[in-house]
Amino acid sequence: MSQDIVSIELGLPQGDVVTLWAPRWREDGEEWEAFLGHEDDLFAFPDAAHLAAFVRTVDEHDLADHPAWDVVPQLSVPELLPDEAHTYDLVGVPELAAEEPDTWTIGELADIIAIVRSLADVCELDEVHEVLNSAAGFSALEQGTFPFTGREGEKLWTDLAETIAERWDEVLDAIDDVVFTPEVDKAVLDQTTDELAEFQAESAEAESALDTEDAEDAEESEDGEESTKDDAVDEEDESDEDEEDDEEAEPEPVGFWAEVGIDPIKVITAEAEYYTLRCYLDDEPIFLGTKGKITVTKSTRALAKHIAQAGAVDNDLAEVSTWEDVSAKATDGSLDIEVETDNTYVLHGLADDIAEGPDAVDPVQLDLAVELLNDAADWAGDKSVSEALAQSESLGWLVSFVLRPDPTRLAPSPPFDAEVAAWRTLVETFEERLDVQ
Repeated sequence: MSQDIVSIELGLPQGDVVTLWAPRWREDGEEWEAFLGHEDDLFAFPDAAHLAAFVRTVDEHDLADHPAWDVVPQLSVPELLPDEAHTYDLVGVPELAAEEPDTWTIGELADIIAIVRSLADVCELDEVHEVLNSAAGFSALEQGTFPFTGREGEKLWTDLAETIAERWDEVLDAIDDVVFTPEVDKAVLDQTTDELAEFQAESAEAESALDTEDAEDAEESEDGEESTKDDAVDEEDESDEDEEDDEEAEPEPVGFWAEVGIDPIKVITAEAEYYTLRCYLDDEPIFLGTKGKITVTKSTRALAKHIAQAGAVDNDLAEVSTWEDVSAKATDGSLDIEVETDNTYVLHGLADDIAEGPDAVDPVQLDLAVELLNDAADWAGDKSVSEALAQSESLGWLVSFVLRPDPTRLAPSPPFDAEVAAWRTLVETFEERLDVQ
């Protein structure tokens, strides 16, 4: 797809349909957003073959003036197939809302509500806005799980679920009413249908080949096990050598983020959950942001959106050679932001643990928090963290005792008021660096 126009699938009462969406772009100093359609109609099609036939033959629609439109009619049918990240099951929303508000449920629901808001904005569906404005939980979805924790969070989720159960049909009916499937040129449709069928056949053949290969590997594995029983002594020696080689070998980077050398990170404070990016260049930390201010958002979706819209503005990471790869994926909507466990930093609650003493502090949580505070301070050219965590300081002594336990060392003694105050100061300084988008 064009980096600025995305193929999407909508699960509606009339069935699954595909159309095109142009996320917000700026032109002549104004911000625009559009879907494939004309006047009051949203054009949608039963499959990518019909969509391809339409875009190759029809010029009169709302996306014709989009700066990137010239690329779209040249795309193949497979290139017009919506990817998983742009598939929105609107019909399944009540089932989602009936589940527990975990990361996956809220993430999927947030994506659906975001596209529904865009549809309501572009198609001027006031009745949809009325439903989405009737429960505060709709607006809180982009912040992730944090707003839905605790007693108040449970109530927020319950109100949201009840609103969806009672009024979601109004949303579906309003969108269904504006969906229209235009006729397409039959000769062109025959061509695009053949393209789609050929692609599906190739995909099925490739999948079948993989299944066959897996089956052959399984058979070889069974044969290998029998052979191992016959040559137990020789195989044991070779196995020992292989294990030594495996221990020495470094694991290969896997996944997009490992390839670009930039990590999504998550920071949990007493106020909210924040998401940003960080990398190391010559062992020096670099954050998304500039001049000591770390750009953060309250959801991964909002982070991807920020990168797409302003990823190269006031951003030290833009100097990293692989940043263009990140920006390109954010722009075309394919940037998948997932945070690894060792890049999740929980600052909330540590001060209370420190107040109880070293035995109450989780060393893993503290170690990660210290890493984050040090990285942010180093990036900003601030020495206050390293000075406060020096072993000659009371806080530094306590942190050192927790992270590097030694039975011969004298344990810090209560009260720990000074240590708590010093820690809170470091955390507050860090939070002041956060530039929430």
